[in-house]
Amino acid sequence: MIKRISSGGEFEAKIGYCRAVIAGGFVHVAGTVGQGDDVVAQCKSALEIIGAALEDAGASFADVVRVNYYMPDRAEFEPCWPVLAQAFGDNPPAATMIECGLIDPKFRIEIEVTALAPG
Repeated sequence: MIKRISSGGEFEAKIGYCRAVIAGGFVHVAGTVGQGDDVVAQCKSALEIIGAALEDAGASFADVVRVNYYMPDRAEFEPCWPVLAQAFGDNPPAATMIECGLIDPKFRIEIEVTALAPG
């Protein structure tokens, strides 16, 4: 069974994706950017959006088993560490950080997670 979760974002329909998909025992949350003037604000905002998608799926950050970070400047990753450590707490997932271009230069971080589905 596959369940799709939409956040109602304008690009979901334009591009053809949804915020999260529950399938195969996992919750797959799409790459998520946040709003804000700097990388830390964007990181916090992206995590709020991801947290809402996980909650809609019946999961939480404690269920995340894999996280991928995409950033145009790896030097901006370290300022995000305290925010990320707080989000994942005592349940740190496997993680990868990739330096790459994002869809718009205003975005400084994109975060994608996979969590165990409830159940």
